Amino acid sequence: MSKYFMMLMVAFVAMSCSKKVEVTGNFAGGSPLERIEFIEASGVATLPIINIGVDSKGSFTGSFDAPKDGMYIMTYAGKQAMVYLKGGQKLNISGQAEAFPGKFTVTGDAKKNNDFLQDATAQIQTYATQINVGELVTKDEAAFLKEVEKVRAELEKRIDIAAKKTSPDSEVVSWKKDEMNASILGLLNQYEMNHGQISGKENFKVSKNFTDVETKMKKDSDRMLKNQPIYRNYLLGKLSQDFQKYAEANNKNGEETSSVLFSNFLDTKKEVSQLEKDYLLAFVMSNSDINPSTTPENAAKIDKIIKDKIKDADIKKDLERIQFVLSGPKMGEAITGAKLIKEDGTAFKLTDNKTKPTMIMFYASWNPYISEATLPVLSEVTKFYQSKLDFVYVNLDDTKDQFAKTSKAMLQGMPGTNVYGEGGMNSQIAKDLGIYGFKLPSFILIDKEGKVASKFFFNLGDPELVTTLDKLTGLKAPAAPEATLQNDLLAPPMPEMPQTK
Repeated sequence: MSKYFMMLMVAFVAMSCSKKVEVTGNFAGGSPLERIEFIEASGVATLPIINIGVDSKGSFTGSFDAPKDGMYIMTYAGKQAMVYLKGGQKLNISGQAEAFPGKFTVTGDAKKNNDFLQDATAQIQTYATQINVGELVTKDEAAFLKEVEKVRAELEKRIDIAAKKTSPDSEVVSWKKDEMNASILGLLNQYEMNHGQISGKENFKVSKNFTDVETKMKKDSDRMLKNQPIYRNYLLGKLSQDFQKYAEANNKNGEETSSVLFSNFLDTKKEVSQLEKDYLLAFVMSNSDINPSTTPENAAKIDKIIKDKIKDADIKKDLERIQFVLSGPKMGEAITGAKLIKEDGTAFKLTDNKTKPTMIMFYASWNPYISEATLPVLSEVTKFYQSKLDFVYVNLDDTKDQFAKTSKAMLQGMPGTNVYGEGGMNSQIAKDLGIYGFKLPSFILIDKEGKVASKFFFNLGDPELVTTLDKLTGLKAPAAPEATLQNDLLAPPMPEMPQTK
């Protein structure tokens, strides 16, 4: 009897420690060209954990390891919704494609937590429409604080009503109340920064009573730092005026990057905790200087900041990953030896071609830029360089059958080798090279020894790509192909950042 009891206990512990989330679902009326992605919402680097295909009936299925229990961003058809997930859960997400994200249903292990979040959010939004923030900021301090406490109490009451109705886990209720506190702290900061100007009292300063209220609401600061991006926004807002003065005094020529300036600025703030510095610096770096257009010189500066200034191991790991995803493998490194599959089923590696340099294209049939925007230019490139350059086309569709159809339909007549990364966007080669949906299609060059000879390119008309092709092949292109927008990386909307001028 004891033997079976021990086996049962081992199984229970294994289940309780599992990070695996299994998700199925259906969006009725959905397009098979759309994708489902999940992103950990509280992290400092918003890279998708998984990319899931949707079939012709709108159904999808996938599984992934959840880095932590908490909020996740679910993206579908360019729209986003928030769901609360815990490791070891099995859930189903369903609804009408056209109604997402306004309306959808979560069932299975995650039902009660997400029912609570939807109910609490709806109640809070109804109440929020009654709050006139502009009018609040004009009130004298005592009246403002009284009104803010009234708002806080009402919001907490609505959260508790939703919790009583849906019986969620206690940590989900705690998360929602932290979000509420972070939002109210943001309102306090708006008052402190704007009341003087609005009221005509240019020398206005908040009282000790005001700062005591603020301090009380920040009692769980470390927890909110880890779980609430809007709390980080509040903390950045508190530092913004001091940072502006520092930047003006220490960047008079306007040449230094935001990340370097903000890192040096934080060194002067002895009262700011190391954890707070790590999260705020990571926010500034990931939203300003860690991007595809960063120069090698500035990328080196970012690498040094991550290495020397970021102390939290998880934050450091996340930043290093997104830096790698955007910059790709280093020049001169051997390309990954991840296994690929040719059309006839035989194995293939990117280093198998050693007679010529090679251009490698990563693509998927569902990507909106691959067909009309890329293929005509690619055809011209292959025709001109094929005597001195090999071509490999790595397909990242969901199945080998889809790869076979895609390669025949799209690449017929193109010189080169068609191969498939088993698992598509979740394949080993995608992991090794940091390939995500927003990086498709993309191109990289390797020399005949299989070493990386270029960065990733997202536009076949990029002058740097043409220069590198000419250098590797000894040919001289008569004119660069017309530049064509091919990739989400080429024109992303950038979030607002602390200004340096």
